[in-house]
Amino acid sequence: MTGPALRTLIAAPDPDVAPLPPAAVREPGVRELRGVPYLQAAGSRPLELDLWLPGTTPDPAPAPLVLFVHGGAWFLGRRDDMGLRTRRWTPGPFARIAAAGCAVACVDYRLSGEAAFPAPLDDLRAALRWLTLRGAELGVDTGRTVVWGDSAGGHLASLLALAEPSLAGAVIWYGPSDLTTARGHFTPEDPATPEARLLGAAPASAPERARAASPVAQVAPGAPPFLLVHGDADTMVDHSHSASLAAALRQAGAEAELWTVPGADHAWHGLDDAEVESVFTRSLEFARGRAGL
Repeated sequence: MTGPALRTLIAAPDPDVAPLPPAAVREPGVRELRGVPYLQAAGSRPLELDLWLPGTTPDPAPAPLVLFVHGGAWFLGRRDDMGLRTRRWTPGPFARIAAAGCAVACVDYRLSGEAAFPAPLDDLRAALRWLTLRGAELGVDTGRTVVWGDSAGGHLASLLALAEPSLAGAVIWYGPSDLTTARGHFTPEDPATPEARLLGAAPASAPERARAASPVAQVAPGAPPFLLVHGDADTMVDHSHSASLAAALRQAGAEAELWTVPGADHAWHGLDDAEVESVFTRSLEFARGRAGL
């Protein structure tokens, strides 16, 4: 056997039908599945996700889903990292979400050194499709999905929620919403910014692409509820990004709650531990409420 037939035979199973790995119980009442492939696009590394599932055994009633999107300026970051201030939590933030009744999927997406926009948004939509396809096996109800992201992940989570209005809600921590206008330290003419690397060109020289990548420009009636949380002392992503997105959502008739956190810089730098816990707890309660728990 040679040529294409052998190549097909030896290829790894397609993620749509590949066996799921066994679940491990590392935190009380929570099962974990790590490194599950969800997409093998031609010419790309396999994209994977990690899952935290409620309970030590599968429940006949599927759990709602939190789809988490990591930050890192679109060219760094790990899928299982909710940011600087949660890295030493025990239990970790995703185990806490699962213990509260929501499954959590933390997903890879192609970074800006691998592919330009809209590749990362396409990857998130592919992850949602895969989770829906395998939902019965996983015990996950993607009809009750809340997307949650921080920083660059908040930007992508906003775009996913606006592209998939059937989602139950969106929790956005200090996410960019506008790649077309100078805000804070960002200028659209600069070809060396993270935004330019995401687009493959300075936003000012690719205005249509910049607009397509700007959540404020994608708002339309029927958007799901948003919780936008942003520090008023953010030196990396100006607070006006969240304020503008909240205003656009409200103007379109959508529910948008803007929570401005006094004294908070990016990634909740400058807050004490109790304040970070409060931000997380309120965000989790929003997610649980929109997911029907």
